[in-house]
Amino acid sequence: MASSAFRVSQYRTSCPRARLIPASLTDPVRLNFPYRQRRGTSDRLPLRAIVVTATATEMPKERQASGRDRAFVDEMRAVAMKLHTRDQAKEGEKEPEGPPVFKWEPSMEGYLRFLVDSKIVYDTLEIIIRNAAYPWYAEFENTGLERSDKLAKDLEWFKGQGHTIPDPSAPGASYAQYLEELSEKDPQAFICHFYNVYFAHTAGGRMIGSKAAEKILDNKELAFYKWDGNLSELLQNVRNKLNKVASNWSREEKDHCLEETEKSFKYSGDILRLILP
Repeated sequence: MASSAFRVSQYRTSCPRARLIPASLTDPVRLNFPYRQRRGTSDRLPLRAIVVTATATEMPKERQASGRDRAFVDEMRAVAMKLHTRDQAKEGEKEPEGPPVFKWEPSMEGYLRFLVDSKIVYDTLEIIIRNAAYPWYAEFENTGLERSDKLAKDLEWFKGQGHTIPDPSAPGASYAQYLEELSEKDPQAFICHFYNVYFAHTAGGRMIGSKAAEKILDNKELAFYKWDGNLSELLQNVRNKLNKVASNWSREEKDHCLEETEKSFKYSGDILRLILP
């Protein structure tokens, strides 16, 4: 596990494309990614990632699409559930590797590392969608699920409480770099990560947030765990968009997307584990 004192400048040596330079606590983390000029600008910077617990809590199964094959989001959900443990979800198949969330004892230092690294991931996802290397990425802009602004607000609050905000660490930087690379060369794999990161946070992510609030925040609810509007409607809108985009994919492309699920769990799990001492 990376130390909270890990400096991104040190990380650049082995990972030069992941140069993450926080402009301020209220601005998105600026990433030095070599985006091509798109949509009339070359420098638009708009505003964990938790996929290892209860991804499906907020995701009721969708009805079969027009009586034909089931919706692709159902396929994504089914694959994700197989990577859960039985104590996380009734459909889980894996053996637990550590204590369940309700037994966690998060530390303030670790939780701040988790929030900072999560923000890098959400910053990256929002930048990728805004710049749209593939035209259909634009379907997922301004969905209401975006978290970067919310995390900036929370980190500013922690700073006001006298806490030192750590630099980004290796798990977040590694995931951000991987997402950027995928978004340029492997759009189906990228969409797998997009789905898992955002949907998991609305389910297991909220459970983790409640546990942290109870243990170290005197039950304060962070903005990270609040959405503007009806969350169920926001999620359904994104499901519909995912199904629409995937309807133009071949079966091979769909299977390739599903095969990326395990990697999305690994990267998000590395960030999640920062919470624990």
